[in-house]
This record gives sequence, C-alpha cells and structure tokens, in this order.
Amino acid sequence: MEKCYHCGEDCIDILEFSGRHFCCNGCKMVYEILETNDLSYYYELQERPGISQKRKKVDFSFLDNEEIVEKLLDFDEAGKQIASLHIPTIHCSSCIWILENLNRLHSGIQSSTVDFPRKKVRVSFSKEKVTLKEVVALMAGIGYEPSISLENYEKPEKQIDRSLIFKLGVAGFAFGNIMFLSFPEYFEVKEFWLDQFKYLFRWLMFAFSLPVVFYSANSYFISAYKGLRSRILNIDVPIALGIFVLFFRSFFEIITDTGTGFFDSLSGLVFFLLLGKYFQQKTYSYLSFERDYRSYFPIAVTRISKFEGKDIEEQIPVYKIEKGDRILIRNEELVPMDAVLLSGAATIDYSFVTGEAEPIDRVAGDKLFAGGRQKGGLIEVEALKPVKQSYLTELWSDEVFRKNKNKGYHSITDKISKYFTLAVIGIALIAGVFWLIADPSKAGNAFTAVLIIACPCAIALAAPFTLGNILRIFGRKGFYLKEAEVIEQLAEIDAVVFDKTGTITNTSKQEVNYAGMALNEEELQLLTGSLRASGHPLSRSLYNILKKNGIKVPEQFEEVAGQGIAIKDGARSMKIGSANFVDYKVSNLAEAEKTSVHISSDSDYKGCFTFRNSYREGTGEIFRELSKDKELYILSGDNEGERQQLEQLLPSGTQMFFDQRPGDKLEFIKNLQKKGLKVMMVGDGLNDAGALAQSNVGVAVSEDINIFSPACDAIMDVSIFRKLPELLKISKKAVGVIYISFLLSFLYNLIGLGFAVTGNLKPVYAAILMPLSSVSIVAFTTFCSYWLGKRLNFKKTES
Repeated sequence: MEKCYHCGEDCIDILEFSGRHFCCNGCKMVYEILETNDLSYYYELQERPGISQKRKKVDFSFLDNEEIVEKLLDFDEAGKQIASLHIPTIHCSSCIWILENLNRLHSGIQSSTVDFPRKKVRVSFSKEKVTLKEVVALMAGIGYEPSISLENYEKPEKQIDRSLIFKLGVAGFAFGNIMFLSFPEYFEVKEFWLDQFKYLFRWLMFAFSLPVVFYSANSYFISAYKGLRSRILNIDVPIALGIFVLFFRSFFEIITDTGTGFFDSLSGLVFFLLLGKYFQQKTYSYLSFERDYRSYFPIAVTRISKFEGKDIEEQIPVYKIEKGDRILIRNEELVPMDAVLLSGAATIDYSFVTGEAEPIDRVAGDKLFAGGRQKGGLIEVEALKPVKQSYLTELWSDEVFRKNKNKGYHSITDKISKYFTLAVIGIALIAGVFWLIADPSKAGNAFTAVLIIACPCAIALAAPFTLGNILRIFGRKGFYLKEAEVIEQLAEIDAVVFDKTGTITNTSKQEVNYAGMALNEEELQLLTGSLRASGHPLSRSLYNILKKNGIKVPEQFEEVAGQGIAIKDGARSMKIGSANFVDYKVSNLAEAEKTSVHISSDSDYKGCFTFRNSYREGTGEIFRELSKDKELYILSGDNEGERQQLEQLLPSGTQMFFDQRPGDKLEFIKNLQKKGLKVMMVGDGLNDAGALAQSNVGVAVSEDINIFSPACDAIMDVSIFRKLPELLKISKKAVGVIYISFLLSFLYNLIGLGFAVTGNLKPVYAAILMPLSSVSIVAFTTFCSYWLGKRLNFKKTES
C-alpha cells in the first residue's frame, strides 16, 4: 500500500499532488504550504517526517481571552511578545528545522528556538502583526499543535538546579591542580627549585582544597548531620567522616611540616562521588512523572451569558466557572466540572476517569461528571459545582497523592552503610587503642588512617553507576523510570496488578463478529451509508470495517440519541442500534453484557455485530511468565462481559475484579500491601492514578509517552509491553551487580586497612588505592550493566 509522502501512514484513499501521494487533505495542504514558502528541504532532512493531519483540530478561540494570553506569555513589552510552547510531537531533525523557520511562514514571527530535550519552542513575535492565537494555529496547521492545558495557567516554570554541575566543576578543577602539585613529592624528586618551593605547593594544595570541602562536599555533611539527628547511619556518615579526617589530618601535617597531607585523595574522592551523583540524577527531564488532572483539563471553556436578552458566547478560564453557569461542550472536548445536561445529544466517554471502555449516552436532565469527554455534536450543560469541587478533583484530595511514597524506602546502599559505619569506627578505635599501648606515637596516625582509607567511596559509587546505566538502557528501549531507585524496587516486586482497558487491551483494534442472517448487498450498502452519517463511536468503528462494501445514502435518516438509527430508502426500511430499538429481546445476562449493534430490515430481525476487546500481542505469554514467581491480578472498570475470554487467555490463578472505580483500585493496592506484598500497578489512565500512586512501583503504559501518562514511577512505551517480564529480570540482575561491587569494594578496603592499622599509610598509597578502587568499581559496573543491556536485544514493535 502507498505511504503518505508527508506522514508515512497508509494511503487508503490516495490524494495526488506534484507527483506525491498523500493520505488526507490535511497532509496534502501542509505539503503545499511548505513548498509554497520554499521550505521543502523539510522532507530532505528525514523521510516522511510529518505528523498525520487526520486528527481533529483543536479550537483555539480561548486565546482571544487576554487574561489567558497574559498567563502564557514569558515577555510582553514594546510590541514584542515571547511565548514558550510545549510541542509533544517534536521527534526529529526535520521538526527542529521547520519550527526554527516559522518566520518564513509569517512575517510577524521574528524568531523561534527549539529546546529539543524539553520539546519546547520559544517563539518571539510582534503583536502588531500576529496574535498568539494565530501563531498557535499556524503551528497546529503544519502538524505541531502546542499542548496548552490548565497546568500551563497556574503552574510556574520549574527552575533548573545547576548547583551539582558547579560543584562537580569546582572539585574537578581542584583535583587536577592538586594532583599536578603533588607529583614531585610522590616520586620524591630531589631538585633544588622543587625542594625550595615545596612549602608553597603544599599551601597551594590547601587553598585548592578549601572550596572542595566547604562548597563541593557540603551536601554530604548536611546529609550526615540530618541522618545522625534522625538516628540513621546513612552512607553519607562515613563519607563525611572520611572527608573531615582527610582535611584536618592533611592540614595538621603541613602546619607541623610532618608530611604533604592527603589533599589529592580528598579532592579525588569528592570529584568521583559528585560524578556518581550527577550520573544518577541524569534522567528524562522532558518526561513528566508528576502529572495530575490539570495536565489534561482545558485551559478555558465557552460560557453562555445573557446580554440585552441575547445569548453571548465568551471564552473564560475554567477556574472562573461558577455554579449555575451555562457551558458549551463541543465534540472531543472534556467536561471540566460536574454538570447537568441542558440540551443536545450527549455521548460521554468516561474511560479517562473510570476505565469503562464504552461511551454512555445521556439525555437532557442527566448528570455529567468532570473528566468525561463528549463524543458527537454540541451540547449545553449547567455547572453544578466549580472545577475545584468536582468528582475528579476530589480524587486528588486523597492522602496518597500528598505523601512521598519513597520516604520509608531504604536502598541497598543505605542498608549496607549502617553496618559498614559501625565496623569502620570499631576498627579505628581498636587500632588506636592498640597503638596507644604498643607505641603511642602511632596511635593518632593509625586511628585517622583507618577512617581515611575505609571511606566508602567505591560503595557509594556502585549503585549510582549500575542503576544509572540501566536507567539509560531502559530508556533507550522505551521504558522510562522516574529515578534510579525504582530499579531496586522493581527487583523486589512480588505482586503485579494490571488495569484491563487500554493496558492489556488494544483500544485501536476491536474484534467485530456478526451473528445472524446474512445481509444482502443492498442492505450492506444502506448500512454503510447510515453508519457514515452517525457520530456514535460504535457506528464509527463499524463503518471503518464495512466501508469497503460500497455506500448507498438512504433517502430518510433519523438518529435517536442513545438508541440507534432508523432509515428508509424506497420500499426498504432498516433499524440499526440497541436490542430494544430494533425490538429484539435479549435472552440472557451474558448476551446483555456484550457490546452489540443489532440490525433489523423491513421489521425482520437480521442479527447483530458484537464488539470484543482485542488483547495486546503476547498478553498470555506475559502473564504465564510473571505467574512463575508473582501473584497476578486484573482490575477493570468494565463489566464482566470479557471474563470468559480472559480466563481462556490467561493462566489459572489470575484473579480478576470487575466494575472497579478509581477508589476501589486504590483500596485494593492498599490491602495487598497490608499483607506484606510489594505491589507493581500497571495502568494507563487517570482512573488508575490513585492505584499507581499507592503502589510500590506504578507503571503507566502509553502509546505516546509525551502526551498521556498519569503520575507514576515509570512510563512504558506500549510497543515493548510484552517485554515486561524481561525488564523485571534485568532489574534483579542489576541489583546482583551492585552486591558483587560491594564485595570488591570490601576487598580494597581490607588491603587499605592493612596499611592503616599498622600505621604505615603514606600519601602515595592512599593516592593509588582510593582512585583505583573507585575507577575499577565504575569500570566493573559499567561493563556489567552494558552486558545486561545487550541481553535486552529487542526492538519496539507494533503491539
């Protein structure tokens, strides 16, 4: 099948222009715009780089409201305006090039700069020539629609913390210079001028060490102090102790002229520790793991008010909605507050909130809840509550969203450090007491030498480098973790809870089966023509399957909201819709729970199309693999209509619970945790947000990692969903690598302690042993994590 020249999608109905093939008018139009403005180089940078234009365009009329525009602008002075817009669809060099050439599409745009990692475009424009609304519409028109939500309205821009980079730079600069100044004394060079200037060199080393101790290393002192105050011996306690002893012993040696000190080891230690911390913190800043309902809510709505007896439409920020306001909701728009339907045919998709896959039809007078998405025509509603008091926002008032779930978690390093610290202090005291009796002149040296050489830099580096590498490798495969610590928690999981709809089902694919009397060609053509005119989601799904059969437009067409379609063409009449609508009596509960479209022709019942969920490829294998050592559960907002199909697909022992509301899912996770289980929740929507937040590890499965994911610990690209068991196994092996690194580190410490307790630790031994242990541990963990990454030899596939 021909591929679209612009977006690469299959061309079902081919449109041709300038010898190119396009899948839709939207893609063809974008090509024309770019070619007309001499921007066709866009297609040379990458083959088929565009974004499909089949998606329905968003109405940006809310940008006529000056209050909203003011909130979105970074700068507004002297006719010049600057706005930073989030563009989730930026993905390649062609995107960067076209977005940085927006000024060639409109003379009012002065410049535009792309921040690729954060997927943001900073646009500078003249408000005398173009408005923000026109800039946004222009970007949406070429396939780069900015994402503007309620979050943009009220959330301040995050400040970037670069302090760690500055500290790392200071420590690295001091380390290099101190090493350079130390070489003559390392190798005991007997040269007149070096000998004359050695005191100057020592004091210079002291000067270089001051910013390292009091600036670069201050976070270790603060953390150790806080740990001791809370009666916790964390890994920063022995590190801070080591830095403190290194500094004061070195200072003592140079003022008493008894040695050159350990300033090189001190600066090297701090440099490597900060390097490990930087490596661990390097994560996916462009992905948001902390989203709440504001990320999905519209920034404004259309309010209807009376003016001189006439209805006036105005765009207002959603937080200005008050009880009693009349609000217009269009097709595909979200209902931002609890409301009552005043007029129009409402078909509300609550999958966003409840997980229930099928939209619900509502009639005038029915209550609509916040978070539902209208599917169909225009409806008018009356607000029952302000946005902040709606059902959806009440969900976020649960305590689970306010607490830090990792607060009580102790990492492997924290667990080891407690015993390590006690052992080091014990050995130092024993060595000090021993030499105090045997040779008091060596007691001080032996005591401080043990604290210096046993500084756990290699232990502190093992976890950051191993987990940091695995974090990067997982991300490259499509599994994005919020922080490295999540890998340790994944290795401990013993119960996995799956949401059904959207997580293990493929929402873009449905199995549709027909049961009943065969439809003749005329009936099929009339059915297809009728479905094409309907906006109901089931009609659209069925039309996409039947449209290849030919279309006949009926002479008379009537759609009854929530019931079905009645048509008449010549002597033939047909009804398409619910069982009641076509006068068919459902025989049992199982049949009633199925999602079906029934057909009658000339008052004779013909049969029905039944919709079944299509499960993601490999779902059965995933469950069978995980069931070997984990408890498995399925929680679904749907009814039990799919139970039988699931029981055939999944291994025995998989427990299934249906009709689960968001609060039920949250409580279910809490109950499993009360039994002592470490729980991983795998979900996809806001209806899973509470369970994702409560679980030990919450994994959001998403078809677009940049657009839709609730607050979670990890975001999984849906294309690697079947690799979930493999990812859990690699996490376990990564923890095994950390334990082996600890053993190696202990061996280094034993060698060093041999020098220390005998009172023979010299600066050159410390200068060799301390960096050697750190570098070899980093090399070992890097090699092992790279090897583990090679085991994840899979590509993203269509799920």
